Amino acid sequence: MRFYWGIVLISLGFLSCGDTTTEKTTTSTEIPTETKEIIEPSIAYGFDLNEFKVFKDTIRAGDSFGELMLDNKVEYPKIHELTERFKDTFDVRRIRVGKPYMILKSRDTSEVAQVFIYQEDPINYTVIDFRDTVTAYKKQREVTYVQKEASGVIPNGGSLSNVIVEQGLDYYLTYDLSQIYAWTIDFFKLNPGDKFKIIYQEKYINDTIYAGVGPIEAAYFEHNGEPFYAFSYMNDSLDVQEYYDESANNLRRTFLRAPLKFGRLSSRYNLKRRIRYYGYKVRPHKGTDYAAPIGTPILATADGVVTESTRRGGNGKYVKIRHNGTYSTQYLHMKAQKVKKGEFVRQGDVIGWIGMTGNTGGPHVCYRFWKNGRQVDPLREKLPAAEPLAESLRPEYFGYINPLKDQLECIDYTPAETMEDLVTLN
Repeated sequence: MRFYWGIVLISLGFLSCGDTTTEKTTTSTEIPTETKEIIEPSIAYGFDLNEFKVFKDTIRAGDSFGELMLDNKVEYPKIHELTERFKDTFDVRRIRVGKPYMILKSRDTSEVAQVFIYQEDPINYTVIDFRDTVTAYKKQREVTYVQKEASGVIPNGGSLSNVIVEQGLDYYLTYDLSQIYAWTIDFFKLNPGDKFKIIYQEKYINDTIYAGVGPIEAAYFEHNGEPFYAFSYMNDSLDVQEYYDESANNLRRTFLRAPLKFGRLSSRYNLKRRIRYYGYKVRPHKGTDYAAPIGTPILATADGVVTESTRRGGNGKYVKIRHNGTYSTQYLHMKAQKVKKGEFVRQGDVIGWIGMTGNTGGPHVCYRFWKNGRQVDPLREKLPAAEPLAESLRPEYFGYINPLKDQLECIDYTPAETMEDLVTLN
């Protein structure tokens, strides 16, 4: 906003004392003698952008962090210092094409880059500050959570993802539901008439910018006429958020169903598999393959200790984890491993990335599962459930979920006009 102050100067004419009677006219003129500009702060990522020259762009194919910084006049010793001291905070090798970034430059003619801000997603970002001592830190933008409700009925020939997307809901809800019910409902085999209700949260930045879905607080899924409840609850004894049913049983198993968040089951465990390339001879496949783009994170399916992280023959780069005296898992064909032998990993930790090392016809992870030293099919194993909620916590839990159950009951299903497309269930 600009404000101007002027001083009104008035010129006065006086009648002459001489013989003439001519009258000089009086004039009034407003002349601004001083102009001041007040600039309101423009705060982003904790910086007043008015103090810098701001450059915004996205990472392009072929970009490297070092070249970006050198092009913006950051001295090489500072770049080297960052890569050595802060590689756990910001791995310069893992900047991704399409990710937005901002460079804050000095306002003088040199325009030296002083701050680099890398936006990992709409909420999380990393700041590299080259002023004086080089520093790097991760931060999150302030997020507002808004509770939402949704429901749907699976139509004839439809799928959960179709029902979600056609309502204009975030596709990620499909993934969330599939993870919550991973061991109780097969989402590849839903039936017409199966239905769901959910209470979840949406995230907003500055109360207006949509930043994705938050956690599902409560869910009801009816599959083949059988009801399945799920309620998110903090297990204080384990300091972890879990999903429990209406009887306080844990919906999670000791193993994740798959080692990827997103991917496609491309080949199952099959001891009688025949391959055309080998003349249709029996070539047993003792793994379960999940296809996904190169670079997709691979997750540990359960807690355990890394017993191998190496490269060998047709397996390519791989990681093997011992979970207990009964179970071990192995993850093949990685682009790179993130863990080393002897490390303890938690269920869901990233242990490497999808690649094509070893004998493979495309990017995927071959997931192998051992029980008592013998490879078995993980999708056919009856794996133990996680511990139910402790008896001492149940009174508080039931008091917490009762209002959520009532709220679920009050959510309506798909409008009646779409119900005629459903197959009548007997």
